Amino acid sequence: MAATSRWQYLDRIRTVKGPFTDDDFDGSVVPETMDIMKILVIGAGGLGCEILKDLALSGFKDIHVIDMDTIDISNLNRQFLFRKDDVGKSKAECAASFVERRVKGVKITPHNNRIQDFDEDFYMQFAIVVCGLDSIEARRWINATLINMVDEDNPDSLKPLIDGGTEGFKGQSRVIFPTVTSCIECQLDMFAPRAAVPLCTLATIPRQPEHCIEWAHVIAWDKEKPFPKLDKDDPEHITWLYQKSLTRAQEFNIPGVTYSLTQGVVKNIIPAIASTNAIIAASCCNEALKIASSCAPSLGMEENYMMYSGNESIYTYTFKHEKKDDCPVCGTLARPLTVNSKWTLQDLIDHLAERPEAQLKRPSLRAEGKTLYMQSPQSLREQTASNLAKTLKELGLESGWEISVTDAAFVATFRFILRFEA
Repeated sequence: MAATSRWQYLDRIRTVKGPFTDDDFDGSVVPETMDIMKILVIGAGGLGCEILKDLALSGFKDIHVIDMDTIDISNLNRQFLFRKDDVGKSKAECAASFVERRVKGVKITPHNNRIQDFDEDFYMQFAIVVCGLDSIEARRWINATLINMVDEDNPDSLKPLIDGGTEGFKGQSRVIFPTVTSCIECQLDMFAPRAAVPLCTLATIPRQPEHCIEWAHVIAWDKEKPFPKLDKDDPEHITWLYQKSLTRAQEFNIPGVTYSLTQGVVKNIIPAIASTNAIIAASCCNEALKIASSCAPSLGMEENYMMYSGNESIYTYTFKHEKKDDCPVCGTLARPLTVNSKWTLQDLIDHLAERPEAQLKRPSLRAEGKTLYMQSPQSLREQTASNLAKTLKELGLESGWEISVTDAAFVATFRFILRFEA
């Protein structure tokens, strides 16, 4: 197929003045602009494969993709860019190669890395960032990074973030203009953390393969510390957890522990459905096309969140998620935090992990200029560990004080105003 004929129907959309374009719209420059526009895709799994294919067929010619995972045989039923011969190879590299072969003229640069491996200069080169991630933590990291990059004197520093996510037959897509609209951190309470399994069940009477995996994750890892810090994206770390889980399951005659299940439990991955991935990826890429070509208003300024529910029928709903002034990433105000003065510092840390709008895993805390507890370095952790058993009252904390909370997994500093219960 000739290049001109391949894009002729697309050009009818992106080059022709329509009811939603500005009066000074010049559609003739749109194809050339999109040819050189750099787009970043984060994730090359079930959703990422669909996104890469859709972007390439939407006229984007310079695409980069980041994914540090390798292909497992269980991926083949829904990640359609991969074949059996690809098992064990890099997802980013195989996905890029496949799309380049099928869509001539498109260049896709793979990065077999973590998103945290790159600095702001790397992300600054892209016009749009599209996420097809299975991790809330990774979403929060890239969201905070793009917000921190914004410079009011440099309009090009504002990088639209398009985020898609699926959970079984449900999905969502959203468009975030950093510092301007509601961000992922503003919307975090919509993604409540999963209910914890009691430690007594994990330690003494596991009944499900998931219990064995959580035992390896929560108890065995902390006891044996095979690596300095757990990296959920590192295959070597997941393999260690898988082997421990399998041994535990065999002791209790529990079948069903697999590498993919281990990865899913540790990263809280919900099994994906191919049709949902296709719908949400199409929505994300539709938003990218609208932003790049101005052919129609994108989600973002008003309605910025699209929900899809395919459980019983096909249903979509768009609405505006409001920006929060007390958002720890894009806001300026500290959030109120109701606590009990009889709580220990460990109780407070556990509470921060459970709160839907915080979900902090390994927090370090400071209050009114003094350090309460630090996760790292090791020397400070040892010095402050004794505070964990002290009550907030014994630590001298008072209602109305502001505490600052940091977590190594996230870029932001979380600020809370303590409110003691009567």
